[in-house]
This record gives sequence, structure tokens and C-alpha cells, in this order.
Amino acid sequence: MGAPGAEYRERVLRSRNTFSSWRRGLAQRAVHAGWAWAQRAGSVTAEHPGRFRFGAMGTGTRLAFPLGTVFGEPWIHLGAHCIIGEQVTLTAGLMPDLDLGPDPILRIGDGVVLGRGSHVIADTSVTIGSDCYFGPYVYVTSTNHSYDDPHEPIGRQWPRMEPVQIGPGCWIGTGAVILPGARIGRNVVVAAGAVVRGAVPDHAVVAGAPARVVRRWTPEEGWQPPLRTPAPVPIPDGVTPDQLLALSELDEEDVARLAELDAES
Repeated sequence: MGAPGAEYRERVLRSRNTFSSWRRGLAQRAVHAGWAWAQRAGSVTAEHPGRFRFGAMGTGTRLAFPLGTVFGEPWIHLGAHCIIGEQVTLTAGLMPDLDLGPDPILRIGDGVVLGRGSHVIADTSVTIGSDCYFGPYVYVTSTNHSYDDPHEPIGRQWPRMEPVQIGPGCWIGTGAVILPGARIGRNVVVAAGAVVRGAVPDHAVVAGAPARVVRRWTPEEGWQPPLRTPAPVPIPDGVTPDQLLALSELDEEDVARLAELDAES
């Protein structure tokens, strides 16, 4: 009998590729399922704190797995319903296993979201108010290296420490850096990549390195400079998901006709 023809070899190769693809898909699903299980099992909550003993941890708060560096947790107080993203570092004190006294060092209010890869380094007091939202890779620190002695390596010189305070309702953009001594007011927007130190007033937008106020709201003047876009209109109470879906399917003529009917009424 002669050697297998080209058609036979093609069928064999196709069968092998199909089997290999099936095995790869099965392995992929197993890996994804295993990782999802590890994320659920490895997350830290008040009900399932694992090895961590935080000074306080509110209901509904969760530290996502995998965690970043976490130490000094007896001096870390976390509010309720916080979301701490993956690889977020939370530390109190210069190093683990120090006695930091009777008072908390790092205080995080209710409803705070810390984005993936962020760092909050509290060698002295750091306070984050309720309902603050942090983008990924934000860096907050109460410690800065000193370089007073020109003959000593900077890493060996004793650092300077100043408390940090971030008021409630702030939005901290991706990659922002909050330096020692920063005192950020209420409902402040910190632009992505900004480097903040010193005092920031309430209801301000800051940007740049070093950060400066680029817009501010006051009761007397409103927003200055004025906002370039109109404020979003909240969804009225009582509107159902089906109604919103129907609205999304309207074309420009339908919207114009509805506007006319509204004006006539």
C-alpha cells in the first residue's frame, strides 16, 4: 500500500490541531476559574480578615486579591463600604512590628475607592475623608527623604514627616502624588499626574507638577473660570430601565419631535 496522500496528511494535521485547540481551551477555562476562585478566597473583609488585624474595618469593605504590601494594620482604620483595589499598599509606621501608640495612624472614611496599584504610606497621620475616589496608581505619603547633609547618602538621612489630610468627596486622578503636608479640602478634583503639596481649598480643581488651582467654585461667583460643558442631567426618579432603553433607540427626528411636544405642553 502506498504512502498516505496529501489529503490524508491534511486530515491528520487538522485532527491534531483541533485536539490541541480543545486542550488549550479547556486549560484556559480552568486557569480563569481557578484565578477567579483565588480572587474571591484571597480578598480581605471584616468577616474574613485572614491574618490581618486592622484597628477597625467597616461593613462591606473589601481588599481585593492580590494585595499589595500591608503592615501596621492595628493602626489602620477602614470605614464601611470601601473598595481597595488589587495591589494596593497600605502601611502605618516606618516598618512592620513597631508600637505606634494608642491612636490610629491611617484613617480611611466610608465609601472610599482606592484604585489598583495605589500606595498610601502613613508614617505619621494620614486621613482620607468619606466618598473619596482614587484612580489607579495614586501615591499618598506622609514622608519625604531629606538631603540636608551633602556628604551622607540621601537614603540614609532621617526623613521628614508631615500629616496629610484629604477631605471628603474628592476625586484623585490616575498617577497623582500627594506629598507630606498636603491639606486637600472638600470635593476637590486632583488631575491625573498632579503633584500636590500644601493647602488646597474646598471645591477646587488642581493640576500640574507642582499642582495649582485651575478652577474653583465659590457661592458668590460659581465656577471660575466657567465650566465649558453643561452639567449632566440626572435621570428623573421613576424612570425604568425599559424606558431608558427605548430612549437610546430614538433617532434625531424622534428627539426633535419629542422636544416640540414638550414645548407645546
